[in-house]
Amino acid sequence: QVQLVESGGGLVQPGGSLRLSCAASGRILNINYMAWHRQAPGKQRELVARITSRGGTAYGDFVKGRFTISRDNAKNTVYLQMNSLKPEDTAVYYCNFLTYSGEFWGQGTQVTVSS
Repeated sequence: QVQLVESGGGLVQPGGSLRLSCAASGRILNINYMAWHRQAPGKQRELVARITSRGGTAYGDFVKGRFTISRDNAKNTVYLQMNSLKPEDTAVYYCNFLTYSGEFWGQGTQVTVSS
């Protein structure tokens, strides 16, 4: 049974930084891509960032150079470094892995940006 476990969320002031991590437990092979999504109250879930098995990256338009996604293939872990956080970044952040055997989601971690 594959499980994704996120960590690193919390409360941060505007302009601050957070680093999210998502590690996969269980046997997981042939990961196509790892991604972060977010969902704010009353809004649809949206893609934050995605990184392919070859290291190619894509970001949501709202990121504008503030976030960086990275991965450690040996540890089946994906990271999201978030800088210059804004109140509108407040949301539950979910990690997502797409593999040849299926798609997996984490349970989500809350990020709150407030003074």
